[in-house]
Amino acid sequence: MDSSSLSSAPPQFSLMRGYTSIAVLLLGAIALIVPSGYSVGAVLLLLGTFALPFISKEVRFGRQDWWVMGVLVFYALVGLFEVWIDEQGLRGADKPLRFLLATPVLVLILAYPPRLSWLWSGLALGGMAVGSWGAWQKLFLGVERAEGYTHVIQFGNISMLTGILCLAGMGWAMVQPNRKLWLLLLSLGALGGVLGSLFSGSRGGWIGLPVVLWVLYRAYGRDLTTPFKIGALAIVIVGALCVYAVPQLGVQQRVHQAVDDIERYVSGESRTSSVGARFEMWKGASHLIIEKPLLGWGHNGYQQGMQALGEAGVIDSGVLQFGHAHNEFVDATAKRGILGLVALLLLYLVPLRLFMRELNAPNLKLRSLAVAGALLPVAYIDFGLSQVFLIHNSGVMIYAFWLVVLWGCYRACQRQLEKDGT
Repeated sequence: MDSSSLSSAPPQFSLMRGYTSIAVLLLGAIALIVPSGYSVGAVLLLLGTFALPFISKEVRFGRQDWWVMGVLVFYALVGLFEVWIDEQGLRGADKPLRFLLATPVLVLILAYPPRLSWLWSGLALGGMAVGSWGAWQKLFLGVERAEGYTHVIQFGNISMLTGILCLAGMGWAMVQPNRKLWLLLLSLGALGGVLGSLFSGSRGGWIGLPVVLWVLYRAYGRDLTTPFKIGALAIVIVGALCVYAVPQLGVQQRVHQAVDDIERYVSGESRTSSVGARFEMWKGASHLIIEKPLLGWGHNGYQQGMQALGEAGVIDSGVLQFGHAHNEFVDATAKRGILGLVALLLLYLVPLRLFMRELNAPNLKLRSLAVAGALLPVAYIDFGLSQVFLIHNSGVMIYAFWLVVLWGCYRACQRQLEKDGT
């Protein structure tokens, strides 16, 4: 939306747009540096939806918007169905309900899209803050793995997500009046996000980096000169080697530990190491999936089933302390059956498909939002290979609310371009 259209906008539009801008900035800036910081911006957005009935603003809902809302609702309903048949009570309904609560926020963002400068600023500040916080914990406080105020794997992976979303915003920065300043800010945010992940030692966030780089190349590669591409590739390779070589980062140690865990699991020496325990949990969950493939066991049933497998010697009893399978896809299938797996795949693949349609959009503002929107599910698919990310409050809030924010901004940008005839 250009400045002339903003100047003629009604006062309530400017007020509400300022409100959503602040909320979205906080969603990115303080997610990991204050306790439950990932909820602050989300709660502000949810509170803002209560103003919608009192403000006359027409919101156009297209078929694609219904698809995004539909996958959120479907995933929530499948989760609530598990809660009901498994008799988990209100506590079990907490996380599925959060996906439902994100749906009215999509309406709010479509009606009053935040200023993109605030969105990208929030991510950049968040990346720099979490990188600094991780460095302080690792290098000065001497903790083994930086974790902030949340679970160490969540901290590392959300930090990585913040960094790669900053990279998505580079296209937007290129068309800003203060281009160099924005490029610097987002570069520092990306660097901080990646460092936060490295200081946490959360290896799951590193596995999918080649796919992330491929998405970024698909979006921006055609606009880069050959020397720049070669230089960027060299920087990535040299950077990776340096990261591996610097002992203070702990990357080399974590990689060697993973290799050692695999070797000890294969030899039968240890089945309860970090990697070995995951193999055991996946083996146990596979047995449960075969027994109840359609609707699964539910959370309580899963624990009882794994307990029985441990007592029978099918899996090592040392992994019974974990309430999930440490793999999003295996866990969803074991607890909610094929229905749960379908709901999870739709939650990731439908938005990914919709955002990918504009991955080469001529308008760089729109393209940046498309890249960020595509990288969100790509990152979560990666994270889910070694962790059940959506069992944690941080995982749910970050995915559900960033999805509706990015989609709402993306659609608002599309419609403004259509209106302007560009």
